[in-house]
Amino acid sequence: MRITVIGTGYVGLPTGVGFAELGNDVICLDVDENKIKTLQSGKLTIFEDGLEELFVKNTKNGKIKFSTSFSESIPDADLILIAVGTPPHPITKEADMRYIKAAAAELAHHLKGYTVVAVKSTVPVNTGNMVENIIRRENPNADCDVISLPEFLREGFAIHDFFNPDRIIVGANTERARNVIAELYAPFKDKSTILYVSRQSSETIKYASNAFLAMKIQYINEMADFCETSGADIYEVAKGMGLDSRIGAKFLVPGPGYGGFCFPKDTNAMAYMGKFNGVDLSLIETTIKGNERRKINMAKRILDMVEDIKNPTIAVLGSAFKGGTDDCRESPALQIIEIMLAHEVNIKLYDPEAMPNTKAILKDMVTYTNSAYEAISGADVLAVLTDWDEFKSLDLLKIKQLMKRPQIADFRNIFDCKKAKDLGFEIKSLGRKL
Repeated sequence: MRITVIGTGYVGLPTGVGFAELGNDVICLDVDENKIKTLQSGKLTIFEDGLEELFVKNTKNGKIKFSTSFSESIPDADLILIAVGTPPHPITKEADMRYIKAAAAELAHHLKGYTVVAVKSTVPVNTGNMVENIIRRENPNADCDVISLPEFLREGFAIHDFFNPDRIIVGANTERARNVIAELYAPFKDKSTILYVSRQSSETIKYASNAFLAMKIQYINEMADFCETSGADIYEVAKGMGLDSRIGAKFLVPGPGYGGFCFPKDTNAMAYMGKFNGVDLSLIETTIKGNERRKINMAKRILDMVEDIKNPTIAVLGSAFKGGTDDCRESPALQIIEIMLAHEVNIKLYDPEAMPNTKAILKDMVTYTNSAYEAISGADVLAVLTDWDEFKSLDLLKIKQLMKRPQIADFRNIFDCKKAKDLGFEIKSLGRKL
């Protein structure tokens, strides 16, 4: 199948590479000339675990190409996937649809023959209707169907999730469009559920799923706080909860708050849609407020460990919103850092993959280092804010020798608390018996 993917971000690029690996002819289209030049030169513009190998393979064999030209990328496509950003409005937090509208208007002029236009971006309900109306307005003779095809790729696991989907949701209103998608996902028919629903239901499923997962994260974080005061252990509690098939074990891991581009954006957008439609979505609104409070609380816990020191040095491990990706958008780590920077502290920072994105956000407000141990050297407290596997193998004895004071704020629970205490560390973790 000939596929054009509009957008080369954390959704579009892994999706395009994935479909190329399945044998399709893919063009990734983006208006950002620098991105396309970089991709055409054989270099990735994002870090995603497992992406590079498939990217190199499929660029070399010609299954995936990159372009800035709609006139070259659209006419021959059987399927067009719109995977552009829908960032939150700075005031209302509703999804900003300008890039969706621009893509729909431009692609409409270049459609030839029957084409399925699939909206893969996370978009408000009835976006499919809007896209269809734009295409009809710009090209009344276009032979196309507009469908909703939401993505469910976890950053850091996008390649794994592409080839091992929990489910494939298709919001298609015609049999003709459903047949195209059935052909596209034929390789998955025996290992994944493909659910055909209306466009509006498909659009809602994406938001409802992300909002529910965000609530689940906030819930287990609150339970972790309770465990710290009651003497219970959050991992024992989470295991007992997860054995209930109605609850499930996933997303029951305490942390410094949910982040990334999807959960904050989608919970806020869902809350806005609730207000717009006159529906009380108080659980989602409470989750949003609780997640914001958590990052303030995490920063306070770290600052409390150095309150008796003038101009303390804090070593921070991790700036990406989670391990496995270089994405720093809405990262709890960066938000915690920014809160701490409002006080008189010095921060030394290290992240294995996200340093370029971090520097673009924090500029010169922190000291950047080339390794975890370099960041830790001379620190009064060590704060672990991102769950990179690299951090789990750090030597606690070496850490103690490098630090001014043996203090750890382990907000990803990567260290053995008993071992740390036996070595003389003061350690704070989340929901564990110390």
